[in-house]
Amino acid sequence: MHRSRRRGYAGGSEEGAGGRRRPRALPPSRLEVVVTVTHDDVVRWIRAFADAIAENKDSLTDLDSAIGDADHGINMHRGMTAVLGKLDGDGSADIGTLLKTVGMTLVSSVGGAGGPLYGTLFLRLGAAAAGKEELTDEDWVAMVTAGVEGVQSRGKAEPEDKTMVDALIPARDALATAVAAGEPFAGALRSAAAAAEEGMKATIPLVARKGRASYLGERSAGHQDPGATSSWLLMRTAAETFGDHTE
Repeated sequence: MHRSRRRGYAGGSEEGAGGRRRPRALPPSRLEVVVTVTHDDVVRWIRAFADAIAENKDSLTDLDSAIGDADHGINMHRGMTAVLGKLDGDGSADIGTLLKTVGMTLVSSVGGAGGPLYGTLFLRLGAAAAGKEELTDEDWVAMVTAGVEGVQSRGKAEPEDKTMVDALIPARDALATAVAAGEPFAGALRSAAAAAEEGMKATIPLVARKGRASYLGERSAGHQDPGATSSWLLMRTAAETFGDHTE
């Protein structure tokens, strides 16, 4: 991760040596801090997500056993293990290419609904980051927005359908709001993770309207959605990985 200061201009001028006038610089406290995320940072995030999936494989599968096919944790672990194998051979500095590789690997290796949905998420993240070797907070907003749109388009899910969208949409909105308000990037990511967690927990009382869980009708209420849970892990690991960005 890199941190740089973009020189500011306060307007007006001040007299310099020889009586010449020069632009008045912003005081240090008003200089904008620009934080960028590198290709290596994104690799660390993907590895952290893979670790989180491995650690929570059984609990994700238990959640899915109540309202689904009892394989979400198993499938996601298989997919992220395949992704880790691809990372070892990645020699590109292009973040978009990296994320597209993750997406294609998930599509081809994850069974059930998780493969197409998570694959689409990462493919859209990659498309929004195409050609970039560093990412700003505004890039992240654009990427997450594109990713969520892709998931919704693929799965036809809306808020309160009891799906991963119930965690992703609050995360997207919290991230966009925080960045627009000028919050530090690390804080914006924490806000996104907290919103994802809240959305995840809010799936418990919902009656599923999409996917395998929808076949249960009212019996799907009272259970936390496994896809929303893994989506929270995705946002949580992003906040943890990039949490050392300067506040």
